[in-house]
Amino acid sequence: MRILVTNDDGIYSPGLCALAEAASNFGEVRIVAPDVEQSSMAHAITSSRPLSHRPVKLGRYSAFRVNGTPADCVALGSHVWGGVDLVLSGVNLGLNVGNSMWHSGTLAAAKQASLLGMRGVALSAGETEDEYAVLKPHMSRVLAEVMKRRHLMLLNVNFPPRPEGIQFTRQSVRHYDGYIVPARDPHGRDIFWSAIKPLEAPEPGTDRWAIEHDLVSITPLRLDLTDQKALDELLRGTEEQ
Repeated sequence: MRILVTNDDGIYSPGLCALAEAASNFGEVRIVAPDVEQSSMAHAITSSRPLSHRPVKLGRYSAFRVNGTPADCVALGSHVWGGVDLVLSGVNLGLNVGNSMWHSGTLAAAKQASLLGMRGVALSAGETEDEYAVLKPHMSRVLAEVMKRRHLMLLNVNFPPRPEGIQFTRQSVRHYDGYIVPARDPHGRDIFWSAIKPLEAPEPGTDRWAIEHDLVSITPLRLDLTDQKALDELLRGTEEQ
């Protein structure tokens, strides 16, 4: 099995090698990741300039850096290598649960894999200790679950700091209070931080609920964003006219 490992934190992120190490027990691993941090890039792709694919020394792994987004890395990496069976994206420095899925570059890489006919799995974690040493055995357990459930094409995985189990979950969709935090840079110029705070507690069975209960969250996703219920109602209304 050929496993492409990527991320949105950049080629030198510690979570990248931790994931590659766990994945190496399941197949042949190649790392293809952005040359600089691309966090919160969502599913952006580069179309206005050419991309480069350059080798880099990264432990014992075959690794390449790309001057593009996480989605670019998957498209280019799978094209150059060929025959990729599974794309793993992460381990991200920070959780990607709930509404953050919309702008996550980590998840975008997994979605790009699914769009290209490969399986894609995004993996993220909150605060960790000792360069992911605490999470490594749990990564292996999650990947074992992924390997035996080959019908699941797109998964979003999140690790609490000290996992006590695994939970299959749904996305937590909550309302947020968005606000702007004004500040000044060292030269006295105005700058602004965009911030949010949740207005509702997570419901049981959701990814946020699992993390708050020290459980690894595995959420199966799909690319089709169609609101099927609304569409069915609209179609019924058209037929009745």
